[in-house]
Amino acid sequence: MTRVLHILDHSLPLQSGYTFRTRAILKSQQAAGMDVRGITGLRHHAGPDNRHGGPAAEEIDGLTFHRTTGTSSGPAGMREWREITRFAEAIDRVIDQWRPDVLHAHSPALCGLAAMRAARKHTIPLVYEIRAFWEDAAVGNLTGREGSLKYRATRALENRVVAGADAVFTICHGLRDDLVGRGFSAGKIGISPNGVDMALFGDPGPRDDALAQRLGIGALAGPGSTGFGPVIGFIGSFYDYEGLDDLIAAMPRLRTRQPGAKLLLVGGGPMDAALRQQAAASPAADAIIFTGRVPHDVVDSYYSLIDILAYPRKQSRLTDLVTPLKPLEAMAQGRIVAASDVGGHKELISDGVTGTLFVADDPAAIADALADLADNRADWDQMRARALAHVQTHHDWARNICRYQSVYQHLIDRGTDGILSRAA
Repeated sequence: MTRVLHILDHSLPLQSGYTFRTRAILKSQQAAGMDVRGITGLRHHAGPDNRHGGPAAEEIDGLTFHRTTGTSSGPAGMREWREITRFAEAIDRVIDQWRPDVLHAHSPALCGLAAMRAARKHTIPLVYEIRAFWEDAAVGNLTGREGSLKYRATRALENRVVAGADAVFTICHGLRDDLVGRGFSAGKIGISPNGVDMALFGDPGPRDDALAQRLGIGALAGPGSTGFGPVIGFIGSFYDYEGLDDLIAAMPRLRTRQPGAKLLLVGGGPMDAALRQQAAASPAADAIIFTGRVPHDVVDSYYSLIDILAYPRKQSRLTDLVTPLKPLEAMAQGRIVAASDVGGHKELISDGVTGTLFVADDPAAIADALADLADNRADWDQMRARALAHVQTHHDWARNICRYQSVYQHLIDRGTDGILSRAA
């Protein structure tokens, strides 16, 4: 039985796209007969108050996660190297205790650098997986600036890990092509696309009419109905790059063609206050509903109210290179999806086939695309079926983990000088 130790920035019980992808990978590998564990660095926080601490290891949802304890301090640069050192030492201890066959590190580069130290010390193959370039994510989150010293330093660290790993995976073609453009061998870099655990998705549950009543959404729209729907929805984090300001700006124009249209925004984040202020000043203010963050175990009730899931990401280096998870989850639930035509969405959605793509950064284009979708409800059942089939065929973790297994075995058989033969 192959033992794989996953090196992670953070994990369950925290909830994020990062932790949900991690859970899906580990649970699918378990189901395939592999022995897996995870270890998190100092940036994983325990408890509702986000303090460091908690147990040195814990089992969550049948998965074992080891923790790196302590803190790191000092000036920028020195603090990060101390963080990497503590993380590498924690990985060393798990290796001595558990004896994994492969280390599988997941971005950011700090995880990769700590794993690289441990892999060299113990002569264990290292696989490094890039989910996003974190320097670009910082720009998208408005916490960094493209071309700054920190941006360039983060990129340089990423390059160092890619060069030092025995095999590399990215989640999409955009990231892989960017690395090849930097001079890295295409044969070393495979693709493990974003996916969903299809075992978690069955037929969509019934509409929660009581919740709809509390939110003031009204009755579910149907073909030929007037005065109600469609309900346009977004469920996730409110970051600037998500383009929710454009979605809000599209509502007055949308309501000229669909007078009963509502916008349901579920979640929160850095742009929350600005978006609420924009919505309050909109001529369509009465049709825009904010719920705030909701517990994960009731999210399905909010999904049940939404006719069209909208993902209006702004065009940027981040959104062109990275594929998001949320549209795949929506398609797996049999939902209609509309998204901007950034590169990350184009890898997931075929316009007019599995969903609708509209021009990014253009509220008028958003409004027209959503209105057109609402006018063509008769096509929705077929679009839902095609989208679900696409996810089942190309984005089911039960199938996708085979990409990892073949690479793991290749590296184990060849030793740490093994090179990834194209697995994507």
